[in-house]
Amino acid sequence: MKPIRTFLQQNAIRFWLNVEKPFHSISKGKLAKNMFIKAVEHPYVGSKVRIIKETDNATYIAKFKDDGSFDDGDFKIMTGTDMHLYDVPEDVNKTLEMFAKQVRDEKPDLIIFTGDVLLTKFQHLDTIQFAQFMEDLGVYWAYAFGNHEAREEKEYFKYFIFKGFCDYPHCLCKFGDPELFGFGNYIINIMNSETELRQSLVLFDSGRDICEPHITNDKLPEDIAKSACYDYIKPSQIIWFENEMKALKKEYGKVEPMLYMHIPIPEYQEVYNHIGDNTYAPSGKAEILYGYQFESVGCSKYNSGLFDAMKRVGAKAIFSGHDHVNDWAAKYDGILLVYNQCGGYGCYNMYNYDNFRYKWEEKDWMQGYTITTVRKDGSFELRQSFNAKYLNS
Repeated sequence: MKPIRTFLQQNAIRFWLNVEKPFHSISKGKLAKNMFIKAVEHPYVGSKVRIIKETDNATYIAKFKDDGSFDDGDFKIMTGTDMHLYDVPEDVNKTLEMFAKQVRDEKPDLIIFTGDVLLTKFQHLDTIQFAQFMEDLGVYWAYAFGNHEAREEKEYFKYFIFKGFCDYPHCLCKFGDPELFGFGNYIINIMNSETELRQSLVLFDSGRDICEPHITNDKLPEDIAKSACYDYIKPSQIIWFENEMKALKKEYGKVEPMLYMHIPIPEYQEVYNHIGDNTYAPSGKAEILYGYQFESVGCSKYNSGLFDAMKRVGAKAIFSGHDHVNDWAAKYDGILLVYNQCGGYGCYNMYNYDNFRYKWEEKDWMQGYTITTVRKDGSFELRQSFNAKYLNS
């Protein structure tokens, strides 16, 4: 019943969006204010990336030259998080205008969202609209769920969102193993050729809040089980991750994956120390590449061991969102811990965070996107691309 229901709803939404578009145009945006696909200019950017192979859990992609041969030059990933598209058209439009400008100028080969993007009252409708928006850009993209898109790990809302994404050609989302927690535990393998793996990207559904049956099944300590805290990567997800990396290593040799998820893992807490009054200072345990911390790390109180698994398989980095006013990247115990830049204007930020404590001028806000340039040998460079550069344009 779920696929049939989804098919009918999706087509009804597509029909309704087509009905609304002329009303938006004729009224110059006064009607159908939810139509960000019409309100926000988003020119076609295009892509030289192609899908070369797919499995149930993974998509293999590569960049190609104009003559059709493999291009092993730099591969650019643009990562965004926490766009928080709520029900205020002004905030939605500004968020997406900035995003579209970033895509236009950066021309990424792949865009990855690490959750908390679609949070509107009409989430079903805006899922289709957002996917159409992305398809218009013509760039490949992928999505990992945040803690706000839906309330339960396998509920229909999350299924509908992911199915809505998966139906579009430039979306690389996969539901993944149905036995695993949530939706969207999958892999994107960037290839230099049919037989040479450049980089493996692993996306996880990091959940919302800890709840049953996982508290009992995973034997969580009583103090954590009774507390309210954010969710964690489940043992079954970790086992799946390690097995998939072992299989890739067996086939391609050296594999040093990069991970993407919404809720940061507990090791992020090791980078900065809280020294009082919402003030943080480097702990001295990590090499900080860039950025700052202005709020506590919103991780789970339960450490399920993902970081240790990353060390076992030789992972290079993990990218997270969730904490809007933390934007650092740091090397801790041999692995890069990265906060993606928060992209939203309808969520707390450096103007309104903590009861208007900061009141920063917008030119200093953290909103933007994280750019990862992956070289042929899998090594990579990070940089921040702030939306503030577009304030006067």
